[in-house]
Order: sequence, then C-alpha cells, then structure tokens
Amino acid sequence: QVTIVESGGGLVQPGGSLRLSCAASGIGDVWYIMGWYRQAPGKQREVVALINSGGGTEGEADFAKGRFTISGDNVKKMVYLQMNDLKLEDTAVYYCCLSRFGSDYWGRGTQVTVSS
Repeated sequence: QVTIVESGGGLVQPGGSLRLSCAASGIGDVWYIMGWYRQAPGKQREVVALINSGGGTEGEADFAKGRFTISGDNVKKMVYLQMNDLKLEDTAVYYCCLSRFGSDYWGRGTQVTVSS
C-alpha cells in the first residue's frame, strides 16, 4: 500500500522561508514522478514542481522559478520543497503527489500560511 505524508508547513511572514518534506512508502524500486501541488482557497489545484526518481526536474511553475527548489532522495523516497521569499499569494495547502504506472497517490496536504 502506497502512503504519502507531507510535513513542514506553517505560518511565516512575507519574505520568509519554509522547507516542506514528503515521505513515500510502499512504492518499491520503480520509476516514478513525485512532486508538489498547491491549492489556495477558492482556486484550483496547481502544480508547483515535479521531480523524477532519477533526480531530474519534470516541471516547475513560473511562480516557483527563482524562489522554490525541489529536491529528492530516491533511496529514502523523500521529496523536499525549499521555499524562499514567500509571498502572501503563496498561502495554500501544499500537497505531495507520487505518480507511477499511471496511478497518482496523494498526501493529505500541509498548510502554508504567509501573513504579516
């Protein structure tokens, strides 16, 4: 059984930083794509950044470029999102998603609130 667990969210002031972590288990030693999405109140879920099990970036939103960095540890089956220079509009629930063999597995999300 695949499980996805996010951690690292919280309250931060504008300009601050947070590091999100995502742990996957039960996926075996296979090729996968893993990454982060976010959903703000009243908005659709959107991709933030994706990485594959080989460490290559699979995609990154324009708003993330220059501020957010995705990284992964294929041995530990972990993915991280370092977020710097956070803005009010980055407030959202951040979800981790793992895709393999055409199936997607989602975590429950972690709240990130940027507020002064």
